[in-house]
Amino acid sequence: MVHIIEATVATLGLAAAHPEPGLFSITLPGTNKLSTDCALQVGRHGVNIRAFVARNPDENHVAVYRWLLERNLKLYGVAFSVDSLGDIYLTGRVALASVTAAEIDRLLGAVADAADSSFNTIVELGFAASITREWAWRRSRGESTANLAAFPHLDPGPAPGDG
Repeated sequence: MVHIIEATVATLGLAAAHPEPGLFSITLPGTNKLSTDCALQVGRHGVNIRAFVARNPDENHVAVYRWLLERNLKLYGVAFSVDSLGDIYLTGRVALASVTAAEIDRLLGAVADAADSSFNTIVELGFAASITREWAWRRSRGESTANLAAFPHLDPGPAPGDG
């Protein structure tokens, strides 16, 4: 199994490390979520996949978790999960007998797509107040707001006295 994962990751041109036997740390590129760190762990009966997506939301937990559960209905091979701290992950498992280069490619693609396509919604639902404060803080300091461009509807507008 290890050789299949190594070869697939190399063929896909992904940044990866192999910190211990059976464990792969892979960085998946994205657009909304610029990168997603993903771990593949080869076990006795299968390969587990786990990728960090977002930290515990500051607000609106019910809406965030409901959205994640609804999104799970559309995912292949992985599902959104929440750890004991409330941080959001994508997790999955595949039997050793099912591990092929095509299956590893498909699972990594599912993780990359789900993390990237879900990121802005998770951030908007779970961190709207923080984004609004960030818009105001950056404007007050003359800082760039380029990385807030996905959330123009959360822009509180110019500070009083700005012209």
